[in-house]
Amino acid sequence: MNSSEITSSPLAATEGGISIFSLILQADIVVQLVVLGLLVASVWSWSIIIEKILLIARTRRETDRFEQTFWSGQSLQDLYTALSQRRNASMAAMFVAAMREWKRSVEDAAKPLAGVQVRIEKVLDVSIAREVDQMERRLMFLATVGATAPFVGLFGTVWGIMNSFQAIAGAKTTNLTVVAPGIAEALFATALGLLAAIPAVIFYNKFTHDVTRYAQRLEGFADEFASILSRQVDVRS
Repeated sequence: MNSSEITSSPLAATEGGISIFSLILQADIVVQLVVLGLLVASVWSWSIIIEKILLIARTRRETDRFEQTFWSGQSLQDLYTALSQRRNASMAAMFVAAMREWKRSVEDAAKPLAGVQVRIEKVLDVSIAREVDQMERRLMFLATVGATAPFVGLFGTVWGIMNSFQAIAGAKTTNLTVVAPGIAEALFATALGLLAAIPAVIFYNKFTHDVTRYAQRLEGFADEFASILSRQVDVRS
């Protein structure tokens, strides 16, 4: 923003105030790039936030439904037969994977039953890792936005204020109607950085807590299910 732009810019404070859209259009190219980057980061963050909210809610419903069925007294074989015929996720996918390994070990006489417990535990561990990885996918982007967006916005602010001071020096005036548009243009970048970072940090912490609780729930089920199959191994030995 040069001195002529300051003295004649439509951004100058008027009775109607300062338009944010005009601020962006009249800003320096560096500030415009900062604002554009922060807007893209904010939109992408909200898309991830909405996706994770829906995913966690759906996963919780599926897990509750499966646990209710699992502990209802239905035989493991009948439950496996019903679930193996469709695509499963969450705890049901763990159950199907473990039961598949159990059936292979029981039906294959060449495999000793003594090692089935270890194999089933490995299958459960891999299933847990896969489910947790699915839940954590793209959360790192939220952490990155939360950590860097304020600094990116601050960079845009510093750059904008430097340009404003240079233009003010050229115009040789500190009249508020001349100074205000340039300062507002610069501070808008910081405000946008905070607007992108705050929800990213809040929801990153929330999702991390939800994923941790979900992983503990899967591990608890894995231990209980492994114990059930271990008793079956003892009966067949």
